[in-house]
Order: sequence, then structure tokens, then C-alpha cells
Amino acid sequence: MSVSPQVAAIPAWRPDVNEKLCPSRVVLEHVTSRWGVLALAALLERSYRFSELRRAIGGVSEKMLAQTLQTLERDGFVHRDAKPVIPPRVDYSLTDLGREAGEQVWALARWAERRLGDVERARAEYDGARTS
Repeated sequence: MSVSPQVAAIPAWRPDVNEKLCPSRVVLEHVTSRWGVLALAALLERSYRFSELRRAIGGVSEKMLAQTLQTLERDGFVHRDAKPVIPPRVDYSLTDLGREAGEQVWALARWAERRLGDVERARAEYDGARTS
């Protein structure tokens, strides 16, 4: 059994997100980007067709959603199911890895919603102290 060059190139060292060149930083960037978080969160509910998902995620352009989904698919978080029908139908859903990531980032997003008032108060205090 041969190992593909990409698999063989994976280092034997333990990932450390604090290390400058650690590939886990790229994964972290993908799942915590604005559109990455919102796509993962929406797909926690159910699978979506592209246009449905775009409507569910307010403000995302078609281009950004396509790029985000492609990145998340490449990372193993999203499954793209293209059905050979006319007109073409493509559904997006989470893999097990994607569900785990989605639950993590959605918890952080919900925390941000709950604590928004505290953040706004802290900003007002900071801004007031800076202008005094």
C-alpha cells in the first residue's frame, strides 16, 4: 500500500496553533471567518440548496458563499451532493467533522449575541475615557 505524496508530507509533529507556521491556523481561519461561522451554523439545522443557504445567511454574496463552501468542503466540513437531474440540484450538508466544528463556532456566536450589551458598555467606557 503506497501513501500519497500529500499524506506523506504531513509532519509527525504535534499541531500548535500558537506556532507561526502551524497549519491549524488556516483551519481556524476557515471555520471562524464571518461566512464560515454562518454557513456552518445554518447547516447545523439541515441540508440546504445553494440559493436557500444564501437566503438563510443574510448579506453574503454568491461569490463569497461559493468560495466559503468550497473551502469548507476541501477541509472536510461540508458535503456537496450534486444530483444528476435536470435542472441540476446541489445540496450542502455537514460531515461529522463539520457538525463538530459548527457546534463549537455556533456556541461562540450565541455567546457573542448574549454578551453584546456588555461589549457595547465596555466600548462606551473605553471611548469615554479616551476622549476625556
